[in-house]
This record gives sequence, C-alpha cells and structure tokens, in this order.
Amino acid sequence: MLTMRDIAEELGVSVSTVSLVLNERDRGRVRRDIADQVRARAEELGYVPNVLARGLKTKKSHTLGLLADRVATVPFGGHMLAGAQRAAWELDFLLMVIDTDGNAAMGVPATQSFLQRDVEALIIAADYHREVAVPAAPRRLPTVILDGWPDSAGVADGVVPDERGGGRTATEHLLAAGHRRIAMLTVAGSTYVAAAMRHAGYDDALGGAGLSPDPDLVYSVPEASTAASFSVARELLTRPDRPTAVFCFSDQLALAVFQVAAQLGIRIPAELSVVGFDNQQFVADATLPGLTTVQLPHYEMGAWAARRAISRIRGEADQPTTVEKIRCGLVERESVAPPPDLS
Repeated sequence: MLTMRDIAEELGVSVSTVSLVLNERDRGRVRRDIADQVRARAEELGYVPNVLARGLKTKKSHTLGLLADRVATVPFGGHMLAGAQRAAWELDFLLMVIDTDGNAAMGVPATQSFLQRDVEALIIAADYHREVAVPAAPRRLPTVILDGWPDSAGVADGVVPDERGGGRTATEHLLAAGHRRIAMLTVAGSTYVAAAMRHAGYDDALGGAGLSPDPDLVYSVPEASTAASFSVARELLTRPDRPTAVFCFSDQLALAVFQVAAQLGIRIPAELSVVGFDNQQFVADATLPGLTTVQLPHYEMGAWAARRAISRIRGEADQPTTVEKIRCGLVERESVAPPPDLS
C-alpha cells in the first residue's frame, strides 16, 4: 500500500508535511509550491487514505457490513448488492459483504468478524422476502433487514417490495385491456410470503372493478418452478371455459403457461393474455412474445437499506424502526391484448 512516508521520501520532505497537505491543513504552514508538489505526486502515484488507520483516530470506519444468505447466487441478488454498494459509496462509505451460502452456522462468526472490523452498521440480506432472525450484536449498532423484516419488533429496520401493490398492478393491467375472466396461477403452502400478498393484490383489483374473485379461477402449483407448473397450467388451459388472461405468481410459472399454450395451439396474446412477476432476466425478456411482468425493486431496496443504515449512523433518523415498502412497477412487453371475441 502506498503511504505518506513513500511520498515524503520521493519528494525529500517530512511525513508531517505530507500529512498536513493531504489532510487539507497546510494553509499557512506549508509553502504553496511544496504543497502543490505533494498533491501532484500523490495523484500521480494513486495515493488513497488508509481508512483503517484513520478510523483509529476518528473511531469511524466508514464501513457497512452486509451479511447475505445466498444473495450472491440468486438471480436478483446482484441488483440488491449493487444498489447498496452504490448508495454507500455516494455517502462516503464502503460495503463489506459476507455470504453464508445458506449455512446458518456461519451467521455468528460472520457477524463477529464484522464487529472486529468496526463496521458502523449491519445490513442483513435475505434470499427471498421473509422474516429474518437478527444475529446478536450491540444494540447501538444500526441494523437493516434487506428483503425482509426482523423476527423481533424494534431491533432493526426492514425494506421489502410492495408485493400486494404489484399483484394489484398486474391484474389492473389485464382489466384495463378488457379482460374479466382472469385466472391466477400461484404457489401452494405458506413457504412463500409473497404468494399470499400477490394473491391479495389480485383480489383487490378484481374487487375494485366490481368483480367478485372466483376461487375456481385460482390454481396452485406445488413449488415455484417451471417444471412443477406444466400439469397445472395444462389443466387450466384445457378447461372448457378457459379464462382469457392469466396472472402468474412468477415469470417461471408464466413460462410454463407459454409452453403449454404453444403445445395446445393457443396464441399469446391473441387468444390468451399473460402477466408474470419478477421481471427475471433471461425469462421475461426471452419469451416470444415478450412477457409483460412486474418488476421487483431489488436495486432500490438495496439503496434504501444502505441509506437508512447511514442515516442511523449519522443520527439523522431518530424515529422508531420501520419496514419500508418499495413500489413494484409494471414492465410492458407484448403478452397482453384485448380478449378475443368469443361470441
């Protein structure tokens, strides 16, 4: 690492002189021509301050610790990390990341490692929207849950997507196109918190249009994968009173609908409109026609988490902890059209 001593030796001046200049305390204490030489040589050599050394004096590391659970390997994880990193950088903080890869036993030593490195706040990123256990840490350490909420009230802030609002937006888009028989393809069980929320948004939109939700038009698959959805999608699309549109819990389920529709000779969107959820890369933008879907705001969530943590560090946020909901926007492609004339 390049140090102030290296620059001092290069120019034949004292380390204290270099320190005064690089810490902007040289005015009236160091000759201007010497100060100019120090700044020029520091820039030429690519000098950056030693943050750890500075932290020993200021008691501030300007570092956030992000503890991830498989986030580095899930499709959307990179967006959350990028949002958090960019927001931290813009506020003069660095982001240090440890991914436990689903190994719960790593949680405690990872948190201890962050504390030993004097991180000023902790961000815990979940691999999907859910409740998250907050690891043992000093109460003074600001903590934010990214894509979830804490298992104990008042111990951490949280940020999640507005899943219910996203489900409402998707269904309202189909209603605006003229559809009235809109099915929903969702996931069974309580594993996916988002499933119930997106279903509630679907019901909200139908109710807002004066339609009573029809339980007979809601189909559930055993797990959120394309392969597990084929038989249920076929059952839905072969019923004699087939719906004119389908809102799918995820883009992967929508992909099953696309493939079964192709096998049955059902044209999308001329005979069937489809809306997904997630805007998953290599799925939503790879279907033919392109899949209209709802965007999960992972980048925005990551940025909010970092900004919230830093505002807590700086004492700018003295209100009680909260769980922020970030809007899920619609990404329109070509999978939605007015319903066919069935008269």
